[in-house]
Amino acid sequence: MSHPDPPVRLKGVGDSLWITMDASLPLEVLKKELCKPFERLRHQAVNARIILDPGEKALDEPLLEDLSTFLKNRFQVGRVSRPPAPKTPPADANSRPDPENGWLYQTEDSLVIAGRVRSGQKVEARKHLVILGDLNPGAEAIAGGDIIILGTLLGTAAAGQPDNESAIVVAMDFRPTQIQIGGYVAAGMPSSAGKKPEFASLDNSRVVVADYTKDSPFKRLSWPEVR
Repeated sequence: MSHPDPPVRLKGVGDSLWITMDASLPLEVLKKELCKPFERLRHQAVNARIILDPGEKALDEPLLEDLSTFLKNRFQVGRVSRPPAPKTPPADANSRPDPENGWLYQTEDSLVIAGRVRSGQKVEARKHLVILGDLNPGAEAIAGGDIIILGTLLGTAAAGQPDNESAIVVAMDFRPTQIQIGGYVAAGMPSSAGKKPEFASLDNSRVVVADYTKDSPFKRLSWPEVR
């Protein structure tokens, strides 16, 4: 028997908390439903960027202002806004760096780039992302599927966005600032003293790190699968 979706759902997307909600509900009902996930987050919501997504329904300005004021006063969140407008694909068929929007990659499932991703840069892929180089502190990698870094991971990596909980993050030298898989976020992940390939995955709703050479998640597959 299927269960109806809750009127308010929360997931971590990049550096934001994304709230999907039924905007047709009365204001007081929405406030009550919003309290449920935010009370579980507690201090993690302080100064967080919040995106209110009404789905197919409209989110008028008075409702946005009311909910923004409520969340800021009750949970000390940061900026509250609507979902960003969809990005316009680049004019050519290939990905290209964009200082403001990061890499706009629309035409293929996977993106492979070579070189160092520096602080302030953001790389995004619709599905899998492979970086032939390092991800520096202050840099971001975001993908709908796996993230594979053939170098040092020192920045932020968000795989499986927005809700692919089977995604992994692999790096030859694994020392990230923050890891996100699906809606689960972990900061200050432990890493080995030596430089060896490690990967992050979800285990019982927790982000865990393991030695890729010993515990690869793909060893148990009896036949190659398409990721």
